Amino acid sequence: MSEIAEFTRHLGHYLAPPDVALVERAFEYSESAHRGQFRKSGEPYITHPLAVASILSQWRIDAQGLAAALLHDVMEDTSVTKTEIETTFGRPVAEMVDGVSKLDQIEFTSTEEAQAENFRKMLLAMARDVRVILIKLADRLHNMRTLDAMSPANRRRIARETLDIYAPIANRLGLNALYQELQDLSFKHLHPMRYRVLSAAIKAARGNRREVMNRLLDAIRDGYHKAGIHASVTGREKTVYSVYKKMREKRYTFSQVFDIYGVRVLVTDPTSCYAALGVLHALYKPIPGKFKDYVAIPKANAYQSLHTTMFGPFGTPLEAQIRTHDMHRIAEAGVAAHWLYKTHGGVDLAEAQRETHRWLQSLLEIQSESGDSKEFLENIKGDLFPDEIYVFTPKGKIMALPRGATAVDFAYGVHTDIGHHCVAARINYELLPLRTELKNGDHVEILTAPTARPNPSWLSFVATGKARSRIRHYLKGLQQKESAALGERLLNQALATLKVEPDAVTWDRWEALAKEYGAKSQLEILADIGVGKRLSFVVAQALTRTPGGRGDEGAAAPAAKAGALSLRGVEGVAIQYGKCCRPIPGDRIVGHFRKGQGLVVHLTDCATLRKQRVDAAELVDVEWASDVQGVFDAGIRVLVSDRRGLLADLATAIADADGNIDAISMEKPDGAGVIAMFFGVQVRDRRHLAGIMRNLRRIPDVRRVQRART
Repeated sequence: MSEIAEFTRHLGHYLAPPDVALVERAFEYSESAHRGQFRKSGEPYITHPLAVASILSQWRIDAQGLAAALLHDVMEDTSVTKTEIETTFGRPVAEMVDGVSKLDQIEFTSTEEAQAENFRKMLLAMARDVRVILIKLADRLHNMRTLDAMSPANRRRIARETLDIYAPIANRLGLNALYQELQDLSFKHLHPMRYRVLSAAIKAARGNRREVMNRLLDAIRDGYHKAGIHASVTGREKTVYSVYKKMREKRYTFSQVFDIYGVRVLVTDPTSCYAALGVLHALYKPIPGKFKDYVAIPKANAYQSLHTTMFGPFGTPLEAQIRTHDMHRIAEAGVAAHWLYKTHGGVDLAEAQRETHRWLQSLLEIQSESGDSKEFLENIKGDLFPDEIYVFTPKGKIMALPRGATAVDFAYGVHTDIGHHCVAARINYELLPLRTELKNGDHVEILTAPTARPNPSWLSFVATGKARSRIRHYLKGLQQKESAALGERLLNQALATLKVEPDAVTWDRWEALAKEYGAKSQLEILADIGVGKRLSFVVAQALTRTPGGRGDEGAAAPAAKAGALSLRGVEGVAIQYGKCCRPIPGDRIVGHFRKGQGLVVHLTDCATLRKQRVDAAELVDVEWASDVQGVFDAGIRVLVSDRRGLLADLATAIADADGNIDAISMEKPDGAGVIAMFFGVQVRDRRHLAGIMRNLRRIPDVRRVQRART
């Protein structure tokens, strides 16, 4: 094939002869494995791996990466195994091929789950070796370039996946040229008619603008020449998708978007960037608020440039990007610049590589704390689609966060322990709540307390994957710990019913039971009891039966009745108090197991519990301990005559009885002189609630006071 000869000739420009020989061997192996296979377009299948390797060679990827690219489909589409590849080409090549191969052996319950799992595996493989994702992205690029051979439905599906997943990854890795081409190709197949219309409009508009653009470039070049600044000035063309996106997001017409002229200025060093900016601003007036300095504060993908928008000739906006030649190389090639420019002197890629490595390592940490693929994908979406802001730590260090990030995101960005124990934030030296959304340039200091811990409500406003995964991981651990404590109490009750001391159950018996149940530990069995996944008396019977005897999960409960479970009011997340009936100490209560949620305490005559027709096996006898602690939510309904200042009198009466109001609502029937009011109050027990209600009845305008259980 003439293509392979031309390809290897190109490789000779940057690879040593032994490396070129390795790539040639990989091509021969792949061609032999794929012989007789054809693409949908009718071409021999080997043309695809060769095209992928050719794309990668433009980034000067090493010989191992090119060999893996040529072999990337042999494990999926042929009988070749990973062991055979490792024997022939070495372990690194085999690991890369394995990382790129699709996961078609796994059975999924839904398309979304399959996509999420594929995505998770791909990112984890990438975290181990970034060449895996470069091969995957080159593979996707060639597939998108040849997508016309697929059916319309498949074209739309693949284009949507590319736009949602692969293009953002390319952007996150700084592969700007690849990012833009993937976006344009996806747009072309998702909205073919819109793509054709916009492409034709852009082509026509470029012809009309050429003369104005040339005059503009000449004026800027002349300005730099007079200032003694060596600069390369070129026009910057908009992509089809970027025009479409701006029209959609800003509600602009095509002429509004395309009336903006763009130039790119390349200079020799960072200091010259600012000098070049000064010359531009002397030529054309800058638009206030439209300047961004990504040279002093680089983006998370190591992108650096000065961005400014000015009033150009004839009043049309003029956008400019100013950067050094080295910054331009990194801006276009991103993480691939590590290979592409490592032989060139003067290019400092260390920070770009460190940023990429930090991000990839954070993916591994998030994965270890995410329960499943969908949760992992949800946790990192904010990191893949960042519209970034930059804030400062108390020591002046810059931290990049996605737009919408809060003080909690910042706390977890500093350190996990800071996040776990944060209680408030000092933003620009002003004390503000943790849910406060951060803005560009904010100075942020986090206040912590040793006793503080993550709140489940934080999950509703955090924006970073790191914060979300850390909070969820902590809460899962906390729930298991508290559920296990409740499970142990329930099990001890059941053992007492069987007249067995808990200490009499040996460690060997626990280990045997864990093996029988397929549980990891005694803690897991106790936690399962605490959240209602296992019945305490069944576990008690299993622990006390003679070795070798058979247990029966469906066995009836023992005839003897266990003593009621004692509640002290401080059990945490494992025990919850029903919002439907608001039980407080002194009420007659019953416990109901809701599978996976733990024990929910209700009033014995709770209407909601009656409607649910709960099975008796799910109910647990509970009672209030003599030393109940804490406060409990209760409700009071009050019917009052309407008059000025009444609400203040009612609030004072509740406060005088040492009650705390946490909710108020009122309703006034049309034409009536009375108001129906509801107070949510926090009380210690029934006697405390009765005292509050007595105080309310003493107010002359109060007609009726009653406890509201719903």
